[in-house]
Amino acid sequence: MRVANLMKYKIAISKNAQKSLAKIPKVFQQKIISSIKELSFNPHPQNSKKLTNRLAWRIRINNYRAIYEIDEEILTISIIVISHRRNVYQKC
Repeated sequence: MRVANLMKYKIAISKNAQKSLAKIPKVFQQKIISSIKELSFNPHPQNSKKLTNRLAWRIRINNYRAIYEIDEEILTISIIVISHRRNVYQKC
């Protein structure tokens, strides 16, 4: 029997991540936004990966990455950085 995750996490997006998202082409913006919304139901989707030496995770959306942290106590996911894969890790 599979138990569904009934907890819904609140999503908080940093100002820098919002600015970066606005600069990304509209075609990819919608995919990124929908992937971030899905995190509220499942903070560890199949394409997520824990970052080494950090308490952060990342998800891949085409050639873009979203770096986020999870606060299990208050059920919040904080999106720190959204950027192209070639320079996303330099920004966080």
